[in-house]
Amino acid sequence: MLRVGLTGGLGSGKSTVAGYFRELGAQLIEADEMGRALMEPGHAVYDEIVEVFGPEVVRADGKLDRARLAELAFRGGRLDELNAIVHPAVIEAQGDWMRAVFARDPKAIAVVESALIFEVERDARLRGESEGVLSYWRRRFDRVIVVTAPDDLKIARYVAKISPGGWDDKVAADARSRLARQLDDESKASRADFVLENAGDLAALRAQAEAVWRQLVELNNNSAASELIQ
Repeated sequence: MLRVGLTGGLGSGKSTVAGYFRELGAQLIEADEMGRALMEPGHAVYDEIVEVFGPEVVRADGKLDRARLAELAFRGGRLDELNAIVHPAVIEAQGDWMRAVFARDPKAIAVVESALIFEVERDARLRGESEGVLSYWRRRFDRVIVVTAPDDLKIARYVAKISPGGWDDKVAADARSRLARQLDDESKASRADFVLENAGDLAALRAQAEAVWRQLVELNNNSAASELIQ
């Protein structure tokens, strides 16, 4: 079995790469999707968010008002509070998911797509957390893949996604603000096992993904062979 982290900054194209890996045979889960599910009513994460941020983040239907929560977190300077609630639960759920995957198929390659693998570690250590799941998240993966792209291209992709009607200066400013809170590509690449460069040519990006996938399969096969020998 092989545990792989797939990361990259906002607008880098990591979701596109995730789709390629899924097509190639990876078992894959998105951290954002898992986080959204845990923030639904009935989950402990939901209860803690309401307790910490108050009833103003709850809509009339009982679900979280994500826009208001995002405003409090990003513009209100409370992002660390939100992350401290959501990230440990997401990482625990990822572990459960991986164990279930490997129980079904011991030779599987399990990929977790997450934008913040390195940032979660950084922020935990800045808070003085020298031990624990957040400060050593990188170690929970056997290999980490980073998708990089020029910042201008990242911003343009984000604006196109959020504002399909055309360029929006406010959305672009939001993208720059989000990127500023993330580690730069050079820092991530220095800690990654594989780097995929996404300058906009999807054929080239897929070719890189396929080359990395072949290496992951070889690594996984060699690991399985070593276990048999032992």
